[in-house]
Amino acid sequence: QVQLVESGGGLVQPGGSLKLSCAASGITFRNYHMSWYRQPPGKERELVAGITETGGSSDVVDSVKGRFTISRDNTINILYLQMNNLKPEDTAVYYCKADRIEKYAESQYRKIDYWGQGTQVTVSS
Repeated sequence: QVQLVESGGGLVQPGGSLKLSCAASGITFRNYHMSWYRQPPGKERELVAGITETGGSSDVVDSVKGRFTISRDNTINILYLQMNNLKPEDTAVYYCKADRIEKYAESQYRKIDYWGQGTQVTVSS
């Protein structure tokens, strides 16, 4: 059974910091590209950051560049999102996602992805 469990969310003042974690089980974590998404109130889910299987390459969207850092530890199967200088517009439910491409037949591929249940981040004074 695949489980992605986010933690670390909460209420923080503007300018504060939080570190989110996503603990993975039931998958070979090192084989999956990992991402963080968020869904602000009343809006659609959006990509925040992504990191390759080995952690050798990562990127974040422009709105959080310089403030958020994505990382992973493949020895303990955990994905992180360090969030600094938080702003009210960062308020959202944050989700982690694991995905990979699987070859199931000759020249046939499918995308496999799993989502966590989300953790609430609220930035407010």
